[in-house]
Amino acid sequence: MPRIIRQMARLIRLCIAGEGGRMGVVYFFTIFGLDLIGIQLTLRLIAWTADFYNALQKLDVGEVIRQVGIFFLLTAITASLHLVSTFLRQILNIRWRRALTAAALDRWLHAKAYWRLWLQSKGEEIDNPDQRIADDCRIFVNRLTSEALELLSKIIAIFSYVALLWSLSTFPLAFSLFGADVEIPRYMVWVAPIYVLIASGMTHWLGSPLQKLNVEQQHREADFRFALARMREFVEPIALADGEKAERRIFDRRFQRIVENWRAIIKRDFILGCFTRPYMQTVLRIPTFLALPAFLAGKVTLGGLMQIGSAFQNVVTTLSWFIFSYRDLIELAAATARLDRFLSATEQAAAEPSSIALASDERGVILRNLTLATPDGRDLLRIPELHIEQGRATWIAGPSGAGKTTLMRALAGLWPHGSGAASAPRLSAMFLPQQPYAPLDTLAAAAAYPLAPEAVGEHAVRQALQDVGLGLYADRLDDPDTLKRLSGGERQRLALARVLIHRPAWVFLDESTSALDSRAEADLMNLIQERLPDITLVVIAHRQPVGVRGLVTLDIEPLRADAPGQKAPGKQDAGAARAA
Repeated sequence: MPRIIRQMARLIRLCIAGEGGRMGVVYFFTIFGLDLIGIQLTLRLIAWTADFYNALQKLDVGEVIRQVGIFFLLTAITASLHLVSTFLRQILNIRWRRALTAAALDRWLHAKAYWRLWLQSKGEEIDNPDQRIADDCRIFVNRLTSEALELLSKIIAIFSYVALLWSLSTFPLAFSLFGADVEIPRYMVWVAPIYVLIASGMTHWLGSPLQKLNVEQQHREADFRFALARMREFVEPIALADGEKAERRIFDRRFQRIVENWRAIIKRDFILGCFTRPYMQTVLRIPTFLALPAFLAGKVTLGGLMQIGSAFQNVVTTLSWFIFSYRDLIELAAATARLDRFLSATEQAAAEPSSIALASDERGVILRNLTLATPDGRDLLRIPELHIEQGRATWIAGPSGAGKTTLMRALAGLWPHGSGAASAPRLSAMFLPQQPYAPLDTLAAAAAYPLAPEAVGEHAVRQALQDVGLGLYADRLDDPDTLKRLSGGERQRLALARVLIHRPAWVFLDESTSALDSRAEADLMNLIQERLPDITLVVIAHRQPVGVRGLVTLDIEPLRADAPGQKAPGKQDAGAARAA
């Protein structure tokens, strides 16, 4: 429990610290003030109960009609307060959700924490970050504003209701027990908390397993949604491979996991409901039954009986907040734990130091005693020394598994695993992977990425698309569906169009032309070197790139699996270069 409270306090601070968060505090206490007014109206309704039923007992028609009018007036005021409170609560929710979502996004994107988390071997700790940001932020804020406000108002209300019940319960409960006379003064006051305490303990005992089950259900639901979204992303290769049955097996397997956990939740809900449902149905009648001895003994009138019953009912229902809100509290606790774990993981990933000393140097690439390792600590590639001069096109060659892509990631500052020192251009460099990324936006935004299209200009985008052979799409810059129609080769052309738009001094290409034929590759490489005569190309590829002038080749070899850290016999280090 203390841990959940600390986690919740941390998330609340993020809600308040964000944009509009402080104003949310004003809304919070305004709603709390309206709830306090609602408590006073409830006390007035309890008093009205006595007046109304006493008038009925006396058959006073005029007073009955008057009390009916008072009832509708109190109801109108109560309804108005409820509507205003609900409206303000919704504004509060969106303000704090926006602040918390912004904080989660900031931490996820800061220092490429999203990338570092992806590299971690224990990814189950931060599974489905999209769900953490989208769903858990919403659940946390919604449950927090409802349950926290209700808890505060219940704390104030219980003192008011108990004080009223104390003033009304002037009669004792007298009975004989084993031959001894027992008298309990103001027994209606003492019965309420004992009754609720026993019920609350039973509720927690029966329902505590629901928290872990709900966390697991969220995890499995997210896995199922991810599988569906992934098929949408790879519709073409699945269709070409007639992979519908294979995908269906995946969907069925993941959905079956949802069903299995859901059955466990249903079973636990049924067990909990066997206690809570009868409790909820009897809690409104128990007060009247308990006060009947006093009424039958003539110590209270009918109005007094109904007033005492109403006061007791409010005491019990207020104390029963934990029972009535148990499922919501479980959901709040689960969302709090997931969000806190996610934020802690992102902060830890962003602060994790790299074991490779990488410096920024726009003049060239220099590697000294560089060893690249896998995330689990196995050495992957060792480079005693390597120097790539500015202005010299370089082809980094090597077999699959040699660590070529990992080397590019290290030069981009994305690979923290290994040792040694490296300096590489960062500010004036562009790194192009084999599968270029296209954002969920228009073709113009994809061409200008990561800049906004407005910062580049429509003319520059159109010209770049024409130059790389995508002129067919130059009139569809604002069509959001254009990117879906691009083939793998066209996406690689689009990535090269970004090079022409951004005009970097260095470009690192990791199999970035693998989907193009040799003629197209040669034309595009010639185009880039003609338009950007000062550019330095570093090409990582299995086969020798064509159309690149002044190419220098660097061979790298993987470390032998049976002798980590050793070079394969008869091979040169990556530091040895030969002119192509």
